[in-house]
Parts: sequence; C-alpha cells; structure tokens
Amino acid sequence: MNILLIEDDPEISSMLETFLTTENYIITAAHDGEEALDKFASGSYSLVLLDLMLPKKNGMEVMKAIRRTSTVPILILSAKDTDSDKTLGLGLGADDYITKPFSVTEVLARIKANIRRSTQYAPHTEGAVTESMEAPLIKGSLILNPNDYTVTKDGQPIELTAKEFDILKLLMKNPKKVYTKEQLYSQIWQDAYLGDENAVNVHISRLRNKIEDNPRNPRYIVTVWGIGYKLGDQP
Repeated sequence: MNILLIEDDPEISSMLETFLTTENYIITAAHDGEEALDKFASGSYSLVLLDLMLPKKNGMEVMKAIRRTSTVPILILSAKDTDSDKTLGLGLGADDYITKPFSVTEVLARIKANIRRSTQYAPHTEGAVTESMEAPLIKGSLILNPNDYTVTKDGQPIELTAKEFDILKLLMKNPKKVYTKEQLYSQIWQDAYLGDENAVNVHISRLRNKIEDNPRNPRYIVTVWGIGYKLGDQP
C-alpha cells in the first residue's frame, strides 16, 4: 500500500515514515503543498496523510485540489483541534481527523480502517468471481449498486467517498429505521462514539449536497429531530 505523507515538520515526517515502513507501507514524503500536489499527480496512493499548516500551499488548498480528481482517503494530522477546524476539514473532504500530539499506533489504526473501508468500494476487476450479488438499492431516481459501488441519480454518476457511500447504503438498506448519531458513528467509523457530532453532521451535509435537489429541504436523507437521521418517505 502506498501512502502520501504530507508533513513539513521533519521530525514528525521521519518518525511516521520510519514507523509505517516497518508496517510494510510504501511512504512518499512531501514537505510543502506544491510538492505534495506534484507527487500526488505523478503517483498512485491508497491514502493521504495531510498536515494542515504547510508552506507554499496550506493543507486545505491541497485537499481541495485532490478532491477535484480523487476520492482517495485523506487523513488530517493537525495541531488545530477546535471544532471549527475539524468541521472545515471534514467539510472539504477529509475522511478522518487526528489532532497532534498523537500516538503512531493511533495513526496506524486509523490508516488501516480507512484503507480497508476504501478498498471495499474498489471496482471489481474484469473476470473477478463474486460469491454473491446484491440487488441494487433504489429510491426514486437514486440508485445505489452494492456490487460495483456506484451511485447514480437520473442516470448520472455521483462520486461519493467511502464513508458517504457507507452512510447512504446503510440508510437505503434500512428505510424504516431511524439512526441516532451514535449508531451511525459506531457503524460507519467502527469506533467508540465519544460525543463528537462533527464527523456525522459534516458527512451527512456533504452527502446531501451531492444527492439532494435541495439540500436545505432534503427528501432522501431526512432529520428526525431529537433522534437522528433516516431515509425519506417520499418516492
């Protein structure tokens, strides 16, 4: 697995590169935003580790540029730990957010979880044998195909990140069930819910922006006030 590590602090970069190499990851390091985008354009990566405070181009600019062309998992490493920073990072397309200081074992666990989730949605290679095929999930003009991990609306493809796909699939498979934020977090992030609602709220918002005609008046993913979210009843 190839990882693009974007970190301008040489000590942190070296520590992560050394540790992750021993875990059999191939690390490409970049130390500023421009170098990061050059290396991203010329390589193929399973995940991006991204610091926000970078010279030349900051991490937010780098992430926006990557998200124009790719749904590769992006894991933010940042000393900025306010709710607004996390919300902004997740809103621009990050899949996960770890605040500094951190333990390398925590970073490794998050890397494994995000790569595992991402590879679940990689298209099947031609000629691959699947043990079982799932029926497409249909809601109005929205069609989610669990077999090739595609989503279309009115026949047009919609690019979703792995977590966005997970959330939509869960809601479409269980159209009558209302999920609390705690339930969504534990099932999608496969981690203990620690009361941080930002991750769930931001991913729901991003998903609505992609699939709803009017995100302010959603019909696919509706809010059940005081409880959580469910698939809308409207066709």
